[in-house]
Amino acid sequence: MSLKQSQEQVDQWIKNHGVRYFNELTNMAQLTEEVGEVARIIARRYGGTK
Repeated sequence: MSLKQSQEQVDQWIKNHGVRYFNELTNMAQLTEEVGEVARIIARRYGGTK
């Protein structure tokens, strides 16, 4: 399956189930939040201690 086909399949699922797309700012904020959580885990596990 190509990327375009995957995108079309997701788009069709969203339209069929009445789910909406988030705007770009919301997506960026959520991604930043998730990356921050991963960074915190890495820092705690591998970071230096004081």
